[in-house]
Amino acid sequence: MKKSKYSDAQIMAILKQAENGVPVSDLCREHGMSGASFYKWRSKYVGMDASPMARMKELDEENKRLKKMYAEKSMQNDLLKETLGKKW
Repeated sequence: MKKSKYSDAQIMAILKQAENGVPVSDLCREHGMSGASFYKWRSKYVGMDASPMARMKELDEENKRLKKMYAEKSMQNDLLKETLGKKW
């Protein structure tokens, strides 16, 4: 997954500017981002401060790690079943 070139603080600052009435098109032009990125951030981080935002990112990383572990164990389990299921 591509890492954002914007930090959490920058994202929060951009969202605050939009809340204060700055048009989205001007924000996008000023910060060099697409409108889709802005609306994705707004839907994801609406009403958050920096600390819940950081915690959410930590949970996303942990979730990604756990999904990878599950996929590896599942693959090992399938291989064992396949090996034990064959007739010698």
